[in-house]
Amino acid sequence: MNELPLRIADRNRPAAVAPKGWHAEAFIARLLSFVDLTRSDLDALFALIEWEQPVKKRREIVLDGYAFGKLGFIKDGFAVRYKLMRNGKRQIVSFLLPGDMIGLPGSFLDRAAHSVIAVTDMTLRVCTLDAFVNLCCRGPKFALVLSWLAAQEAAVYAERIISIGRRTPTERLAHFLLEIHSRLSVVGRADDESCELPFTQEMMSDALGLSVPHLNRTLGQLRADGMVDIDDHRVFFADMPALAQLAQFQPVNPVRIPMPAFA
Repeated sequence: MNELPLRIADRNRPAAVAPKGWHAEAFIARLLSFVDLTRSDLDALFALIEWEQPVKKRREIVLDGYAFGKLGFIKDGFAVRYKLMRNGKRQIVSFLLPGDMIGLPGSFLDRAAHSVIAVTDMTLRVCTLDAFVNLCCRGPKFALVLSWLAAQEAAVYAERIISIGRRTPTERLAHFLLEIHSRLSVVGRADDESCELPFTQEMMSDALGLSVPHLNRTLGQLRADGMVDIDDHRVFFADMPALAQLAQFQPVNPVRIPMPAFA
């Protein structure tokens, strides 16, 4: 099976120790919310990175049906994971934010089951799956991290299924907006009352099982009720408690990984 490689400027950059401020990167900030990482842990993670990859807006990163043996940690930017059907219809299955990992689950399958496309200009830190697996074999902590990330991903998927199957359109949109805010807050990319929202109404409607006009009306209802507003690719929460009550929203945050005393 041929693999579609990311085009890169420098594949052979030698491994280096983690630079000052590496702990503040979005992916590391996400990990620190549920696991303790030492300086040597950070050094080991940084040593995995083979290159930093700029990705232009609208560029396909992963293609459905092709092998993708890499992991891309999102330093900056946004993407969507989607499935394109034979009739041309698209289903967006997840939204990828700073701190997320591209390649979960696609790199763990013989060929990717979904495509990933950049919604904004992005910066990825990229390593091979083999290198990450080798790190897991040397340090069980990183295997646990991967399990925790997969569990969180599964929980987010489950909430999306519940939204499409049982929540009203207004509840779906409210839940989605709060999910994005919650996930960005974990990595320090949101303030108390707003966050970036670069996704188009077409993308949100694809993910939520609504037509674009229906989503537009639903957003208008939330505005009229004084709960949210969206302007210049940013969502502003005027009454977050009321919105959370409407959506029955609970953040999907993993518990901390329990570490034995001798670790």
